Amino acid sequence: MRKLKSSRQQLGQGMTEYIVIVALIAVAAIAVYQLFGATIRNQTAGIALEVSGKNGSTAITKAGDAATKAETAAKDTAKNSLSTYGDQATTGTQN
Repeated sequence: MRKLKSSRQQLGQGMTEYIVIVALIAVAAIAVYQLFGATIRNQTAGIALEVSGKNGSTAITKAGDAATKAETAAKDTAKNSLSTYGDQATTGTQN
């Protein structure tokens, strides 16, 4: 009976560790998407336009501009703290 109880506790511990790791990965993904979201959206739009036979140069140019903004924000030490985490008014916005 004791072995069964010990085994369940260990399974619960493993599941808890797994959930913590998944949560950390999710937070990191959200932060990266906030920083590079506009770049990703514009690149996807440019690819979709080019595949459909239309000119996607405007969307591709916007993707480059958004990437430059994101790079500048990533290098700005004043914005790289937890106090400004959700305050990306000009960095991750769609133009």
